[in-house]
Amino acid sequence: MRTEDLLAAIATGMWRWDHASERVTLDAEAARLLGLPAAPAELTQAAVRSRFHPVDFAEVMGIVRLAVAEQTLAESRLRIVDEHGRVQRIVRSRSRPRIVDGDLEMVGTLQEVPEPQPGTSAAHTPITGDWRRSREAFLLDAGRALAEARSTAEVLRVAAGLSMPGFMPDGLAVFGIDGDRLPVIGQHGYASGDERPFADMTLTADHPAAEVVRTGRASYLPTPEDYRRRYPATWPLAARFRRTSWAFLPLVNAGRTIGAWMAAFAQPVAFTPDERSVLTTVARMLAQALARAVMQEEQQELALGLQRSMMPTVQPDIPGMTVAARYVPTGGGLEVGGDWYDMIPLPSGRIALVIGDVQGHDVRAAGLMGQLRIALRAYASEGHHPDAVLSRASRFLAGINETELRGHGEDQRFATCLYIEVDPATGLLDIARAGHPDPAIRMSDGTMLVRPTAGGLPLGIVPDTDYPTTRLVLEPGETMMVCTDGLIETGGHDLETGWERLRDVLEAWEADEDGESLERLADALVQAVHGPPSHHTTGPLVDRREDDIAVLLLRREGAGCGVGTGGLLTPQPVRRTVLSVAQAEPERIAEARRQVRDVLHDWADPDQVDSAVLMVSEMVTNVLLHTDGDALLVAEITGERGARRIRVDVADSSDELPHRRSPGELASSGRGLMLLELLAGAWGVDPRGDGKSTWFELYEEAAEAAGPLSSEPESESESESAA
Repeated sequence: MRTEDLLAAIATGMWRWDHASERVTLDAEAARLLGLPAAPAELTQAAVRSRFHPVDFAEVMGIVRLAVAEQTLAESRLRIVDEHGRVQRIVRSRSRPRIVDGDLEMVGTLQEVPEPQPGTSAAHTPITGDWRRSREAFLLDAGRALAEARSTAEVLRVAAGLSMPGFMPDGLAVFGIDGDRLPVIGQHGYASGDERPFADMTLTADHPAAEVVRTGRASYLPTPEDYRRRYPATWPLAARFRRTSWAFLPLVNAGRTIGAWMAAFAQPVAFTPDERSVLTTVARMLAQALARAVMQEEQQELALGLQRSMMPTVQPDIPGMTVAARYVPTGGGLEVGGDWYDMIPLPSGRIALVIGDVQGHDVRAAGLMGQLRIALRAYASEGHHPDAVLSRASRFLAGINETELRGHGEDQRFATCLYIEVDPATGLLDIARAGHPDPAIRMSDGTMLVRPTAGGLPLGIVPDTDYPTTRLVLEPGETMMVCTDGLIETGGHDLETGWERLRDVLEAWEADEDGESLERLADALVQAVHGPPSHHTTGPLVDRREDDIAVLLLRREGAGCGVGTGGLLTPQPVRRTVLSVAQAEPERIAEARRQVRDVLHDWADPDQVDSAVLMVSEMVTNVLLHTDGDALLVAEITGERGARRIRVDVADSSDELPHRRSPGELASSGRGLMLLELLAGAWGVDPRGDGKSTWFELYEEAAEAAGPLSSEPESESESESAA
């Protein structure tokens, strides 16, 4: 026996519902159970929905959504009704709903439920015993669907899928108003191109839609004779579609007619008061949904246009360098905000990279951002040094704040900013920072370090603020990332966990010689915050657009420097970090320890990492305690993985060499040289013309041999200091 025969014998039909194509496929038994001819059929979902009781269908959709979430079967009972609203039979539906490419697809069975005994409450009765209750259930369902539509196309799609209780239009059209014309802005039930005869229809045309817009009154045409008699000029255009009844209703929102809605029926419709009431209510909801969607689309277009006009394009042809940038607005309001980036050619031939964030996510923040960006461009183009550019910009923003506070009562706004002057030839970076996150450097071997830089207050708080400058070198093969705090903190992250999330992306990225690889990195950084990968990182609010995001990437081409083997130069990646600690900044000793630990993040021996951190802390502290100058820390790793060397130099401006001391048990100092002898693989003190440099080395391959006897003094200065 065939499967089809077996299913028919037990009154069970098969069906498939595809929401993407809005089509429902039925076998012969399923079609019979729905009150259709017993033959396989493919119908629109609106045609199938019209066979279900509206209340039952609304409940079924809730069951389906729960089944999708729980990945279970959706089971329900449905009443099948005829065109007069009478219950023909009750069926049991069992389906497996799933999401395919973002759209719902259901495959299942329909099985007839035995007729109830006469006299019971479930006996063969109309839908609910009350037509108006069915109508109200339909209107609630329609109102909810239209309220959730966010675009004009989505509103029209929802309107096309509405199955009205007892009567269902198989042709729909929405006419808009464009000056004195009525273009068709959406249709359903017609072939592509069928709207062309109506493309040039004017408000004065002899057409039901034009009359409805002119008068603001609905027009109901129950028969073709009514249409031909009232609109003889346009009847030939409508006759070829073979409809039998038409309803034209005005779309009125806030007392203003914004278009007309046509519902055409293949079956005769008398347009009773109940039916007219349903159509009028749907037209009112449709008008409100269209007006809301058009307003949202206009606001989005305005926001995108505003942001496009304010966001520059990065210069693609910097000699020896590649640049990529991204801007992602927050998801709220007009989707405009105060984040920005810029790239400014300087008179010296260098390039200035600027990134900043004006407080707020509104139009005023965007306006201040535009003014501040223009001011920074002007100051930079005059050739000022980075600290002078930010000082002038701070006075400029403070002046705007003072004017607005006095004239309009606006709140004071401030802005964070990072200004970087780049020398493409040497990779030299002069950085001035105003309350902004520090830059991050991805080294040629893939390690990411957050480079601490000196900085001042955000712009606009104190007019006369100093902004110290930090100088770094971007080595060949290294990439610098600067960003606003939205990229770091979105998703409930703080600075520590946010940087760790970005560190994973930067270190996993594989650089190549084409400029597209940097573009892919920019996309990956944004995706890590807004896309699925962020669900696997720390933070309770991941995948939420809570703040604007601006990110700017600068890569210096080249594979880095190294030594040769076999007579040929083969690039060997060098990992280096540089940090200055001023006399007035003892808190930066902790930053020095953190930098050294980050540089040694993949070192084989964790005990050596702790030793290096301890020695760096001791050396930098000695400079601040025993000299009058600042400490300059340089840490550099060279060699192959597993056989590397780290050399740490701490330079100062004092000519006085350290000497051995014999501290007592209770002494709080005097053990610096003892620590170097015990922990370093090699160490020494090198005099310089303007001071000295204290250094130590550790060897990855000699992790177990490090100690007081692991090496002999390697320089005369080392012997002197050990004496």
